[in-house]
Amino acid sequence: MKALLLVAHGSRRKQSNDEVETLAEKLKNNCGEQYGIVKSAFLELADVLIPDGIEQCIEDGATSITILPYFLNSGRHVVTDIPNIINTCTIQHPNINISLAPHLGASDLMIDLLITSAVNAKSVEA
Repeated sequence: MKALLLVAHGSRRKQSNDEVETLAEKLKNNCGEQYGIVKSAFLELADVLIPDGIEQCIEDGATSITILPYFLNSGRHVVTDIPNIINTCTIQHPNINISLAPHLGASDLMIDLLITSAVNAKSVEA
């Protein structure tokens, strides 16, 4: 079974982490045909860290896990930290295919998203 693990940085602010979990639920409702399992996990500062999220996917029956970094830029976390965590988990679970999708900011769809967001901007009143 294929799993999608949405990975964000994590925050001390619970509401920020809750937003990521809500986004994962929305993904689950929209990509159930491609992924039988959809979960969220965090790099740090939250309850479910990336290795925990991978373990949860495996416990739920995943044989293939796609890690989707919910990051805008290719900073250290995207380029080094997340791949290192995936490599460690791959060694621990050699029978599970764990792949890394491009980070969100690298998507060609980002331009359309930014334009749509700008067009839909609302006035801010002082």
